[in-house]
Amino acid sequence: MVVYKKQQVMPSQNELSQDLTRGSIYKHLINIAIPASMGMFFNTLYNLTDNWFAGKISDTALVGLSISSIIFYLFLGLLAGLQNGTSVMLSSEIGGSKQKNKLIPLIGNAITLGIGLSLFVIVLGLLFAQQTIDWLSNDTTTAELAWDYIQVLILGNIGFSISSVAAGALMAMGDTKSNRNVLIIGFFANLILNPALTFGLEMGVSGLAWATLIIKLASAAYLLFVLAKRLKVRLVPNFKPDMALALLRQVLPASFNFIIMIMGSFIVTAFVSRFGDYAVAGYSVGLRIEQVLLLPALGLNIAVLAIAGQNYGAKNYRRIAETYRKGLILSFGIAIICIPVMIFLSPYLMGFFSSETEIIAAGVSYLRIDALAFFCYVSLFISVAALQAIKQPNFPVVMGAFRQLILPLMANYLLIVVYGYSLEWVFISVALIVFFSMLITLFYTRLQLKRLAQ
Repeated sequence: MVVYKKQQVMPSQNELSQDLTRGSIYKHLINIAIPASMGMFFNTLYNLTDNWFAGKISDTALVGLSISSIIFYLFLGLLAGLQNGTSVMLSSEIGGSKQKNKLIPLIGNAITLGIGLSLFVIVLGLLFAQQTIDWLSNDTTTAELAWDYIQVLILGNIGFSISSVAAGALMAMGDTKSNRNVLIIGFFANLILNPALTFGLEMGVSGLAWATLIIKLASAAYLLFVLAKRLKVRLVPNFKPDMALALLRQVLPASFNFIIMIMGSFIVTAFVSRFGDYAVAGYSVGLRIEQVLLLPALGLNIAVLAIAGQNYGAKNYRRIAETYRKGLILSFGIAIICIPVMIFLSPYLMGFFSSETEIIAAGVSYLRIDALAFFCYVSLFISVAALQAIKQPNFPVVMGAFRQLILPLMANYLLIVVYGYSLEWVFISVALIVFFSMLITLFYTRLQLKRLAQ
C-alpha cells in the first residue's frame, strides 16, 4: 500500500474548505454555481472549437471526429462518475467533525480508482473501438480518421480521470473556481494548439486529439497541485479496500447515469432520423442550444451536491432540506428566464447555425415543445444532486433508465413506427416523460429528506 507523505500539519476545517454547514444557503449556492457554470460554458466552446477545426481539415474529418467523439464519450462514461463520487464522499467527511483523518486516504483511493478505471478504458478501447467505428461508418477514410483521433484519447485518458478526481475533491470544499480557471485557460490553449498541431505540424485529426490530451494532462497536474497545496500534503495513490468500495458505490451509479444519458440521446436521434437528415440536424442544433441554456442549472447541481454533502456529514439534515428547497427556487428563476428564450427567440438562434428552412423548423419545433419541460429538467438536476449528497445514488439510475431508455423507446415506437405520427410527437413524448419523471423524483426526494430529518 502506498501512503501519502506529510509536509505540514493537517489544516483546520476553516483552512481546508469553505464551511457550507453555516451561513446563507443562497449565497453559497450562487458562489459555487456561477464559477461552475462558467467553466462548463467554456468547456462547451472547447468542444465546438474542435468541431470547427475538424471542418477546416475536411468534411470527412468532421464526420470522423463526430463518430469517434460519440464512442469516446461512451468509454468516458465509466470515468464520468469520478467527480461526483469523489465530491460526495469528501464533502460528507469535511462536514463530519470527527472524520477529517479520512480525507487524505479518501483522495488517494479516488486517485487509485481513477487510474484503475483509466486502464479499464484502455483495454475496452483497444478491444472494441475500432470495430465500433467500422460499424458506424462504411467509409474507409472516415473510419481511419476516427481511429486516428480516438486512439490518442483512449491511451491518454488518465488525464480525464485524474482531473475529475481533483475537481470533485475541490468541489467538495466549495472551490469551483480552480476548475473554472482550468477550463477557461484550456479553451484558449486549444485555440493555439489545434492549428499548431493540426496544420503547423501537419498532424491532421490526430493533432486535435493530442491538443486535448496535452491540455487534460496539464489540467490534471494543476488541479492536483491546488488540492495538495490546500491540504498541505503530497498526494499519491493509496488503496484501502473498504474506502475503495465505498467510493465505487458512489462513482458507478453516477457513471451509469452518464452512459444512460448518451444511450438515450441515441434512441431519440434514431426516431428523429426517420424524418430525414435535416430533422436530425435541426434536433441536434436545438439540443446544443438547450444544453447551453441549462448550464446555470448544472452549476446549481454542483452547488447543491457540495452544500448538502457537507451538511450530511455534519448531520444538519434540516439544512439539507432547506438547500434542496432553495435550489429548486433558484432553478425556477433560471427557467423563467430561459423558457421565453426557447419559445420566442428559437428561430433567431437556429438561424445562427443554418439557413436551411427544414433544419430551422425542426430545431424550433424541438425548442418550443421542450421549453414546457425546462423546469422539469432543472428540478431533476437538483433532486439527483440531493440524493447523491445523502448517499442514495441508485434511485436516479433507475429513474434515468426509465426516463431516457425504456419509456422513450416504447412511446416512440408506438407513436412513430406503429401509428405514423409526425416529428413533433417525438418531442412531445420526451417532454411528457420528463414531466412525469420529475413528479415522481420530487416526491421521492422530499420523502427521503423528510425521513432523514426525523
